[in-house]
Amino acid sequence: MRLTRQTNYAMRILMYCAANTERLSRIPEIAAAYSVSELFLFKILQPLVENGLIETVRGRNGGVRLGRAAESISLFDVVRATEESFGMAECFENDAAECPLVDSCALNSALREALNAFFAVLSRYTIADLVAARPNVRHLLGIDMLVQRAPAA
Repeated sequence: MRLTRQTNYAMRILMYCAANTERLSRIPEIAAAYSVSELFLFKILQPLVENGLIETVRGRNGGVRLGRAAESISLFDVVRATEESFGMAECFENDAAECPLVDSCALNSALREALNAFFAVLSRYTIADLVAARPNVRHLLGIDMLVQRAPAA
């Protein structure tokens, strides 16, 4: 199974916000950290906001932050919010009725079991786990430099 680019960057947005707890994160900063367009990141925000994974704060000093604690956002939560289909074969789709084996196919059963195992592993890891795995993530994303440059409030 291959995750979409949207899911990949959704996880990156969440990791950035989890590493940047002192202040709101801004899309231009996140885009610069990952060398991706701001427009692409804005499109990814919608499903994250709709699923309560990200909160937006409007206004001149606005930005984004995690919608709940990083420890409570599993990778499965992100995948479920951003992926459109989990069909690993045609028999997972609506046109499965065309297959004469649809009701008794061992392949369908095996693929479903594999997909459930994939989801189970993703459920065991959180955004906090990803950030904690790299103690220098703040430095790598340029967050430390932004905090140092920010005027005291």
